[in-house]
Amino acid sequence: MEEVLVESEALAQAADEAQSRPGWRLIRQTAWEQRGGLSLGVLAGLCWTAGKVAVPNLVKQAIDRGIGSGSNDAILKWALLVGIAGLISALFTGVRRYMAFHEARRAERRLRLRMFAHIQRLHFGFHDRTQTGQLMSRANTDLQQVQGLITMVPLTVSNLVTVLAVTAVMAITEPLLALLALGSLPFVNLLGKRFSSALHPAVRGLQEESAQLAAVVEESVAGVRVVKGFGAEPLQQKRLEREADDVFGMAMQAAWVRSTYLPAIELIPNLGLIMVLGYGGHLVLEGSLTIGNLIMFNFYVILLVNPLRMLGSIIAQAERASAAADRVAAVLSTAPLIVDPKTSRALPQSNVAAGPARGEVRFEGVRFGYGPANTTDDGRAVLEGFDLHVEAGTSVAIVGATGCGKSTVAKLIPRFYDVWDGRVCIDGVDVRELSLPELRGAVGLVFEDTFLFSDSIARNIAFADPDASAEAIERAARLAGAADFIEALPEGYDTPIGERGYSLSGGQRQRIAIARAILHDPRVLLLDDATSSVDPDKEHEIREAMAEVMGGRTTIVIAHRPATVALADRVVLLQDGRIAAEGTHEQLLRENPAYRKVLAADAPEASP
Repeated sequence: MEEVLVESEALAQAADEAQSRPGWRLIRQTAWEQRGGLSLGVLAGLCWTAGKVAVPNLVKQAIDRGIGSGSNDAILKWALLVGIAGLISALFTGVRRYMAFHEARRAERRLRLRMFAHIQRLHFGFHDRTQTGQLMSRANTDLQQVQGLITMVPLTVSNLVTVLAVTAVMAITEPLLALLALGSLPFVNLLGKRFSSALHPAVRGLQEESAQLAAVVEESVAGVRVVKGFGAEPLQQKRLEREADDVFGMAMQAAWVRSTYLPAIELIPNLGLIMVLGYGGHLVLEGSLTIGNLIMFNFYVILLVNPLRMLGSIIAQAERASAAADRVAAVLSTAPLIVDPKTSRALPQSNVAAGPARGEVRFEGVRFGYGPANTTDDGRAVLEGFDLHVEAGTSVAIVGATGCGKSTVAKLIPRFYDVWDGRVCIDGVDVRELSLPELRGAVGLVFEDTFLFSDSIARNIAFADPDASAEAIERAARLAGAADFIEALPEGYDTPIGERGYSLSGGQRQRIAIARAILHDPRVLLLDDATSSVDPDKEHEIREAMAEVMGGRTTIVIAHRPATVALADRVVLLQDGRIAAEGTHEQLLRENPAYRKVLAADAPEASP
């Protein structure tokens, strides 16, 4: 924490490592961005140092010039000056600490906002392979470690200046006695470097294990219904125990390093005090050193003990912060793969007089998979030469066996992922040429796994448009077939729905999600198995209610249940990453055995 001392022994060693340890670069960059406030904190620290260093010298003057001369006036004078110096030291102690914590908290806030914004920009592929608990740990615990180190910058500078000032005064007063008093410093520096090297791996391991523990807790809480449903509480308890044991093991490894080095770091500065009492007392008896000077030397050695004794904890904090900053920097250095083009195009505007609203979707020779190097984990693309044309204002259902790539088609339209080959176009514009805000504003989505926020029903429906009027919210709810059950709730649209909306039934959650997409007013509406939890009697209601909405925009339905498939004007059968057949639901049901087989395979799932 007291970072200048860290730089004097640990960071001197770490300078060569800085290129390979991005954590230190992040810490230095953060401190530089806060240089204005930190400079004020350092200035206050220097005033604190001036008062602290002046006290022993004023006590020495009071003894030699006051007590030694028997002058009460001199004693009173020097005592008053000691009081003033002590008051200055006390006043600037508060200022120094306030500025230190103020700037550290500001730095933590800025880093947290920066990290949150960056996580939001990162592509879906990153989130597919990164645990939520890991990200939460980095955005909270790790940033707190960095904040703790920034806090100590003004404190450390003032301590370092104190050490330098005391050393200078002692060297000028009695060089040999100063050498004996400060002779232990090289050993403290040597131990500090070894302590830093030994502690870093253990601290980094502790940070990693703590993140793993947080991930298990997050998964267990988020999936508590699955855990309880399968009676898997003992299994999750064992997982947590294993991670807790790993955390304990790494913590004990770090504690062992501290317990090995800190006693010596604690003891060595006190050796200087012994030297001062022994040799300084001899000089006083010989008459070559005044009692005031001896007492001043003892004061100064005692003044040095605390900063030097704190060295171990400073290094430990610096290593914790460095390990934490490494993990934060790893996230911040991850480049988003889905970004705005350098020069973006705009979607053509709707022309009501010329015909139907815009929203044409076209897939042209699309090839795509989720794995690295253009392959999935099993070595093949999910979509291979996929072509699909959806005219503006029409609806298409995509049907196929599980894993055939139906949901992948929906994810490529809003650029959750980019195609490997080919292109996806909306109204003739490649989605990669559109800015992400415009693209995502043109596409509305309702997923099978409905996510609602811990807020009121009205705010969930108006999620994409917080300023939407109550009339617009209610209209969207009516179109989605949700108005009746919402109005029957005690607080109506102001009813809070709890975490993830689990206080509602699955069908109710999905109807709210559909209302949210309707209020978004997109050109293209994507329903990824969105009616799977809707009661069969409500499917017909939703179909009629959405007729007005679907008539003005393109709708792509990813479907399993025949009743849902029937909502679409046209149906395409997806096999091996390509369209195997297309037509109306009734036509394919009559003419295509593969289509009937897919629907038959999903029939048990579709049954009410």
